Amino acid sequence: MRLLVMNPNTTVSMTASIRATATAVAAPGTQIIAAEPLWGPESIEGHFDGFLSAAAVLDRLATLDTPFDALVMAGFGEPGREGAQELLDVPVLDITESAAQMAMMLGRTYGIVTTLDRSVPQIRDRLLTAGLLQRCAAVHGTGLGVLELEADPERTVEVITETAREVVRAGAEVICLGCGGMAGLQERVAAALGVPVVDGVAAAVKFAEAVVGLGLTTSTARSFAPPRPKAIGSWPLSAHLPLGPARGGSRNTEFSPQTSDI
Repeated sequence: MRLLVMNPNTTVSMTASIRATATAVAAPGTQIIAAEPLWGPESIEGHFDGFLSAAAVLDRLATLDTPFDALVMAGFGEPGREGAQELLDVPVLDITESAAQMAMMLGRTYGIVTTLDRSVPQIRDRLLTAGLLQRCAAVHGTGLGVLELEADPERTVEVITETAREVVRAGAEVICLGCGGMAGLQERVAAALGVPVVDGVAAAVKFAEAVVGLGLTTSTARSFAPPRPKAIGSWPLSAHLPLGPARGGSRNTEFSPQTSDI
């Protein structure tokens, strides 16, 4: 089984961290492929970044020339998942819904610790659309920007843990880490809190393995039917724009060597 884990921003070091977490929890025989878009924002902190990233991720998927059995989208609360479900004929899971679904199996209520406070409404909207908001006790931001998560790992864990304590006081029985850049921190935060902590990347990988193992995929009966054929100007974008040596500039450019052995 081959799972593609897509970091929605263009920060390669974050792709590497996400891949490490996915690989650590993957079952024997599951191969993890990690990638990021060829263009787009270096981090996603708001609707503008999110919609740019969604287009860049779909562009990356449209130009990809390697087989995979399921896609894990590693952006928390960001748009684009539904478009990928229409585009691909394999299961598509995102870390927001996967984390919440797993958390609800472990406790009556859950809460989310994310990055900046401005991300909170976006995450709550995503949960509402997915029908998962009712059992969410709270969503709190740490005040750390996405790229700050890697700057000082010890401080990052301390701030996440303290924010998670606030979420527990608000009624959460399980904590979800609300950013792909927090991947791999769940054990340290759980040890400090004494409650289960769910990492969305890990949860999505395990759900993806289960769905593929059961021979299931996205329904195309209605909501996620394939896109209707039509002319789309300059699409896919990465097939037309020179993107420079750092990202490559042609269709089916290989994954970043730092994150994949393809």
